[in-house]
Amino acid sequence: MSQPGDREARHDIAEVLVRYASAVDGRDWDLLRSCFTSDCRAEYGGLGAWQGVDALIAFMVDAHARMGPSLHRISNAAITVTGDRASARTHVDMVGMSPDGASGVTSIGRYDDELVRMDGGWRITRRRFTPIRFAPWRADTARCARSHNWTTFKTGVQ
Repeated sequence: MSQPGDREARHDIAEVLVRYASAVDGRDWDLLRSCFTSDCRAEYGGLGAWQGVDALIAFMVDAHARMGPSLHRISNAAITVTGDRASARTHVDMVGMSPDGASGVTSIGRYDDELVRMDGGWRITRRRFTPIRFAPWRADTARCARSHNWTTFKTGVQ
C-alpha cells in the first residue's frame, strides 16, 4: 500500500531517471554525477561494470567522445518506494549516431535501479542495464526512414 509522500517520491525519482538521459545526451557530466551516489555500482550488460561515479563518468566520457548525437528515451517507469530507498524499472530506447551521421546504433533494453534518498534528493546507487536488442544501422536505411515512406524503407527503392 502506498504511504503518504510516495507519489511525490515517485515523481522525484522519475525526474532523476530523465535527468540521467538528458545528461548523457547533452554530455553534461556534472548533471550526470548528480544522478548517482559516489559509491554507485553500474552494470551495462556486455559493455562492462563500474564501481563509483568517477569510474562510470570516465566510461561515459570515453564512450561518447567517439559518437555524434544520441537520444535516450526512458519509459514505462515502475517505481516502488520503501522509506528512503526505492527501486525502479524503466525501459530505454537509445539511438546513437556517428559524428558524420552516416551510421549508428540503436539499443533497446531496461534499467533496473536501486535508489536512495539523500540530502539533495534521490540518487541511483545501483544500476543494471539489460539489453534486449542492439542493432547497428547504415546511412542508406536512415535515408529511407527519413523519407517517411514505408515502401522505400522496406524495398530501398524510391
